[in-house]
Amino acid sequence: MQKVIVILGQTAAGKSDLAVKIAKKINGEIISADSRQVYKNLNIGSGKITKKEMEGVPHHLLDVANPKIKFTVVKYQKLAISAMADIVKRGKTPIICGGTGFYIDAVTKGIIFPEVPPNIKLRKQLVTKSAITLFLTLKKLDPQRAKTIDAKNKVRLIRAVEIAKALGKVPKETEARLPFNFIKIGLYLPTAKLKNKIEKRLLTRIKMGMLNEAKKLHKQGLSWKRMEELGLEYRFMALYLQNKINKKEMLEKLNSEIHKYAKRQKTWFKRDKEITWFDASKLKTYVIINVL
Repeated sequence: MQKVIVILGQTAAGKSDLAVKIAKKINGEIISADSRQVYKNLNIGSGKITKKEMEGVPHHLLDVANPKIKFTVVKYQKLAISAMADIVKRGKTPIICGGTGFYIDAVTKGIIFPEVPPNIKLRKQLVTKSAITLFLTLKKLDPQRAKTIDAKNKVRLIRAVEIAKALGKVPKETEARLPFNFIKIGLYLPTAKLKNKIEKRLLTRIKMGMLNEAKKLHKQGLSWKRMEELGLEYRFMALYLQNKINKKEMLEKLNSEIHKYAKRQKTWFKRDKEITWFDASKLKTYVIINVL
């Protein structure tokens, strides 16, 4: 069975760097699994790998969507499967790399999603509600789905409520495994090291022009509302650029929220018993190569 390497785990753990090193060793190509790096021009804020950092290794599923339009997990799944097939056809090894657990599960577990078209009228009503209100609504409609959803993710909550209202409940995601042998490598950092790296990386991104990137995106027509929906860096930069928070508040909130996000990533991935975990602060590439 064709081997596919999956490098996953927490933000700031060094996944992209490891994926490039492995790709060069095993003649691989990388498929990004990041829900914001799919968007064009979301570069510094999303931590998108640069051409220099790619070191000549082909990367797929970066810059494939307009940030004004929501990109779905269904679209990701189709594009990722197509990319894997193309890479294998050319005699190379696919390497999925990223921290968006929902995207990775969609591909590696072959999740089949319910076919429910968007309800624009309902979405307009739901988008005005808070995350906690949406969560309580979902809990009434489908208590089982409420147990597994990210209660702070408005986009997923709205979609879950939309499906529940259309079908009576959110159906269980069924699985149809793809004919690949997925080898999952998980990276994590000890709490203190993770906190320090998140803070340093955020300051580096500010120096690189992250705020100018956000200003440019807005000038190009990306609304503040949509920028806030994109989350984390873009959410708080949008609030800052609208003078709703000051720069100190922006940095404090970002440090806190990114750290919480890293914890959620760890919780999500810990459910998957197929992952072999490594402390990224002690990682040696040759150890990973031996595991593969």
